[in-house]
Amino acid sequence: MSPTFVDNDGQPDWRKIGYHARSAFAVLLSAVVLFGGGWFVVHKAHEAWVSWRTESDYIGEGKDEVVVVIPKDATVTQIGDVLVENGVIKSTRTFRSVVGRQTGSDSKLQAGRFRLRTELPAETALKMLLDPANKVALKVTLPEGRVQVQQWEILTKELGLTEEQLTEASKSSELKLPSWAGGSGKLEGFLFPETYEVAEPVTALGVLKQQVEQFDKVTGAISLESRAKDIGRSPYEVLIVASIVEKEAARAEDRPRIAQVVYNRLAKNLPLQFDSTVHYAIGQFDRVTTTEGDRATDSPYNTYKVKGLPPTPISNPGQSAIESALAPSGENFLYFTTVDLDTGETRYSTDEAGHAENVKLFQQWCQSHSGRCT
Repeated sequence: MSPTFVDNDGQPDWRKIGYHARSAFAVLLSAVVLFGGGWFVVHKAHEAWVSWRTESDYIGEGKDEVVVVIPKDATVTQIGDVLVENGVIKSTRTFRSVVGRQTGSDSKLQAGRFRLRTELPAETALKMLLDPANKVALKVTLPEGRVQVQQWEILTKELGLTEEQLTEASKSSELKLPSWAGGSGKLEGFLFPETYEVAEPVTALGVLKQQVEQFDKVTGAISLESRAKDIGRSPYEVLIVASIVEKEAARAEDRPRIAQVVYNRLAKNLPLQFDSTVHYAIGQFDRVTTTEGDRATDSPYNTYKVKGLPPTPISNPGQSAIESALAPSGENFLYFTTVDLDTGETRYSTDEAGHAENVKLFQQWCQSHSGRCT
């Protein structure tokens, strides 16, 4: 035993041992209290921090996907408000603070549609807004064969443009039609049908320019001008024929054959007598047949009364119809009739007698499908 704890006669000094034991215990107890208190303080501080964070910000990876529209020229505060309204972040103030800590990030924020998630930390939301991969392209589909007014109905519905905006834009000198465009100033035929990704902010002029530029791209790729010359036609005549083919052909396989019927009738100086041209003249574009009164309409587009091609295209044809007008079938048919609107079956003939028989087939189909042949 250590001399410190032994008295003069060599026996243990229990008084000293007790004193030192109490001292050691006090130190140990103090350490426990100190450690425990420190842990308690840290724990409480963490709880306070989490409480503060969750009051002003979300924590985690977010939840449901949401598409958010950031307006043009929106301030950081306005963007934060949009994010709060869409459930993306909890606090505009926190978002402003995050943007402020990342120098220059405010100038990189863009207008547009973004694919984000609900309940995101503000910092994550900012990163996602700055990542081009999260920007959602605005798309609009303009089907083949629609006339200008029908396309504009789609544009007003899908993109929020107005007819007035489109009319004004259609007069712009920035819409550079081909030199052979006929001089009418009409866009009919040149508004290429396609699914377009539209840049924001959306403008009427921007959309129309995309269409005209796509027309130039496609017709350039298929050599419209040189191939039109090869068949003895102007590019504009080919475009008019293509617009008729687009309206008349129910199946892709019929397009070259109908194009050939057009050229054959022109060659024989026969009136084309196509209902689609009359529909264009009277502004009823989705009709199937015509009445006697329709066919009596005075209009340069009425090919029952006026020989030759209409003065302009009667629709906006796609590439297939244009190619068919450039490469007709080479057959000698003068007439065609679609005899089944469901299957698109079309029959051809070289004389009026054969045509009359095909018309009877169509009438029979109409009789058994009430209301389909108006």
